[in-house]
Amino acid sequence: MPDEPYQPEGPTVPTPPPAAGPVWPGRWVTERLGITLRGAELRPLLGLALRRNPRRAHLLVSEVLGKHVPQRPATVLGAGLDLGRRARALLGDEQAARAVVLGYAETATGLGHAVADGLGPVPYLHSTRRPVPGVAPVGGFQEEHSHATSHLLLPEDPGLLAGDGPLVLVDDEFSTGRTVRNTIAALHALHPRDTYLVVALTDLRSAAHRGELDAFAAELGTTIRVAALATGTVELPDDVLERGRALVDGHENDDPRPVASGSLRRVEVPWPAGLPDGGRHGFTPAHRAVLEQALPTLGGRLASAVGATARRVLVLGCEELMYVPLRLALALQDALGNGAEVRFSTTTRSPVLAVDDPGYAIRTRVTFPAHDAPADGPGPRYAYNVACGKDPDRRFDTVLLVVDSAADTPALHAPGGLVDALRGTTDRVLLTVVPSHVPAPRPPGPPPAHRSAPSVPSAPR
Repeated sequence: MPDEPYQPEGPTVPTPPPAAGPVWPGRWVTERLGITLRGAELRPLLGLALRRNPRRAHLLVSEVLGKHVPQRPATVLGAGLDLGRRARALLGDEQAARAVVLGYAETATGLGHAVADGLGPVPYLHSTRRPVPGVAPVGGFQEEHSHATSHLLLPEDPGLLAGDGPLVLVDDEFSTGRTVRNTIAALHALHPRDTYLVVALTDLRSAAHRGELDAFAAELGTTIRVAALATGTVELPDDVLERGRALVDGHENDDPRPVASGSLRRVEVPWPAGLPDGGRHGFTPAHRAVLEQALPTLGGRLASAVGATARRVLVLGCEELMYVPLRLALALQDALGNGAEVRFSTTTRSPVLAVDDPGYAIRTRVTFPAHDAPADGPGPRYAYNVACGKDPDRRFDTVLLVVDSAADTPALHAPGGLVDALRGTTDRVLLTVVPSHVPAPRPPGPPPAHRSAPSVPSAPR
C-alpha cells in the first residue's frame, strides 16, 4: 500500500489574494517608463519600482515574498507551501522523498524554506553571501542581474548536495534563466543528477529563454522542469536603462531622518539549543520538528512582550534571515488573535528608489549601515515600506526586529544604525536575537557521499 501523501504541519493557506486597494502598485512605473506586464496572473503578485542598477533599471516587487512589502505572514508562508505542493505533484511522491531544496540568497531564503515545508520532509539549504570562518564552501555561483552577485554554498554536511535525487532550486522570480544555468552547471560538474526542478513565484521567461534552458538541459543530459504560481512576460522599451536612470536621478532624495523617539526593549526567547537559525548551513526534517514544537511557546513569549494595546505590528527580519522571523510572526499573530494585525518583511542590501505614491511599490525607505561585518565591506542597507510616509493608516505602532547573534553588533545600536532608524518610525522597537548557528568542525578526510545532519535536542515545553 503506498504511503500517504505528505501533509506539512502549520497553516494551510490558499493562493495569495490580489494586493489590497484600488491602485496597482506598478502604475507609476508603467506610466513613466513604459514597462508592461503581460499575464493576468502577474498583477496580483507584483508591483514595480526603479533602482540604480546598470543591468536592470526596474525591480519586480513581490507582494507575497515578505521582503520589500510588509505582508500578512500567513500569506507569505502560504505562497511557499503552495509552490512546495506543486513541486511534489510534478516530482511524484517517490522522487520528492529523495529531493534536496536549495534557495537563493537573499530574497528567496525564506521562500525556499517554505517550499521545502510544502514539498515534504526533505533537507533545505540556501546560498549565502556571508562567509563563515571555519566553514569551507562546497560550491558557488554568480547571479548576473543582482545588485550583489556572489553566492556561497556552506552546508554543515558536505554530502548534502552529493546525492543523485532531484535538486529543487527556488527563487522569487525566474526571468532569463542565467542564474539557474550558472547554478546547475557548477553543481552538475560535481554531482550529476537526472532531475532539476526550478520553483519560483513568477516565471517571466521569453520563448527564447525557454529554448535556451531546454538546450542547456539537453547538453548536460538531464531534465530541468519549472513550477510557478504565475506565468507571463515583462515588456521593456529599448531605452529602458537610460530612461530609468533619468527617473531615478530626478526623484532620488535623501531619506528623512525622524527623531528616534520610540522606545527600545530587548525580548529574550527560549530558542531551542542546537536549532539552526535558518538554512545557511542546512535545515533537516529533524530541525523542523523541533521548530514546530517550539513555535507556540516562542509566539506566546513575544505576544506577552507586544502586549494587548498593540494594533499594528511589523516583524522585521534581517537580510538572509527570513524564515525564522516569518514563522515567529505567524506564531505571534496566532498568540495575539484578532486583536492586532501582524505584518512581516525583511531588510535588504538592494538599493531601490522610494516614491510615496500608492501606485508605486516602494513608498518609503529607511537607510542604515550594514551591521553584520559583511565580507564585502561596509555599505548601506535598507528597510522598505516600514515608515508610513504620507499615509498614517500605514503606521506600525510596534516593530519587532529579529536578528541573529552575528548581526547583534555595536553598529546595529549606534546612532544612525537600524535600531535608531526604526525608533524614528514607530512607538516601540522590540529586539529579539536568535543564536547564529556555527557548524561543528569537520573531521579530516574526504566528505561522505551523503549523511544526515545530526539530530538536535527537543524544544522546551
